[in-house]
Amino acid sequence: MASLQASNFLVSSSSKQIRAALSVPKLPSIRFSVPKVQTRNLSEELNTRDGFFNTIPVEKNAIRTTLIHETSSVSMATLQLYAILEAVADRVEMHKNIGEQRENWNSLLLNSINMITLTAATMAGVTATGGAGVSLLGLKLASTLLFSAATGMLVMMNKIQPSQLVEEQRNATRLFKQLQSQIQTLLAVGSPSKEDAKDAMEKVLALDKAYPLPLLGVMLEKFPESLEPAVWWPKNQSQKTNQEKHFNGKVKSNGWSEELEMEMREVVEVIKRKDSEEYEKLGNTALKMNKVLASSGPLLTGIAAVGSAFMGSSNCPWAAIVAAVAGALASAVNTFEHGVQVGMVFEMYRNNAGFFKLMQESIESTLAESDVDKRKNGELFETKVALQLGRSLSQLRDIAKKSSYSRIEGSPIDEFASKLF
Repeated sequence: MASLQASNFLVSSSSKQIRAALSVPKLPSIRFSVPKVQTRNLSEELNTRDGFFNTIPVEKNAIRTTLIHETSSVSMATLQLYAILEAVADRVEMHKNIGEQRENWNSLLLNSINMITLTAATMAGVTATGGAGVSLLGLKLASTLLFSAATGMLVMMNKIQPSQLVEEQRNATRLFKQLQSQIQTLLAVGSPSKEDAKDAMEKVLALDKAYPLPLLGVMLEKFPESLEPAVWWPKNQSQKTNQEKHFNGKVKSNGWSEELEMEMREVVEVIKRKDSEEYEKLGNTALKMNKVLASSGPLLTGIAAVGSAFMGSSNCPWAAIVAAVAGALASAVNTFEHGVQVGMVFEMYRNNAGFFKLMQESIESTLAESDVDKRKNGELFETKVALQLGRSLSQLRDIAKKSSYSRIEGSPIDEFASKLF
């Protein structure tokens, strides 16, 4: 009996120890406070990120979030410039792609026409060496058809002048990139106005008119009477007054002085007497050469086609020789015209003449402004002119002094204003 009580006591005490060992103390409860996230409308978030406020209309609050506040002229001008910038970037890609396409036209048409012409001339030569009794009908028909096809393709190629089209697209791409950088600088440096946006729009439209993309209807004349400088800038809408502000000695206003005005006038005289005149003369020479080559190629292939049609006739023993020689000459003329790219050379001179015309108008319109404070800063303007002509400031002043001395002495100046072209 005593042993049973002792065993019960041991069991109860061991169970208490097990419970004590298994009991886990309660951890204190920790509460996490989550901050409330400020929910914003998606349109407000996008507007704030881009630096604009209340520019996207929302249906719930259409009155408060109008598209553009009417009195915010600066914001409107900025948005307009961004839209113009996107259009300019698109035009850069368009002119670049079309320029590459038309360069392929030039190489493919040149190689194809030369292969056709030389093949037909070879057939005519074989016919000329053929003996009596040999059937020449196949060679006769083949050479006649090939010369006729070459004549038609040459007429089309000389009409559109692919090498000149390529140069047009190159210049358009370069000028649109220049306009793109100007707009980006305007947006980065200062707060643009509506006049800046209007001016950028006019420049885009002027470039579209100067370098059209389509071929039918609006293609530039490839064989004008004489060289006319390219014009890719808008004409000044307002006429400047001819009254000039006179300076007393070397007093400067907005960077302008009497010496600087005289320097700019002498630079304009050098450009007129040397650069513009020289490039117009070179352009007219290239134009005349291109006209002669463009008419000679189809004429020679036409003569070869007629000669090949009379091959094998006893009345015209020299027909095969005429066809072969005319075909060879036509291939040489075509290679010189489109391989050397005479049309591209003419277009290059035309654009160079336009560049000098733009510089003349820019300097003259600036000097014609009577209020000096409304002009561009004189020192900055002089730097830009010097860079555009490829000269330093000291070299620009030297050429102005040489021009003044040559006019006083009555002798022609022997130096061009530009060192770039």
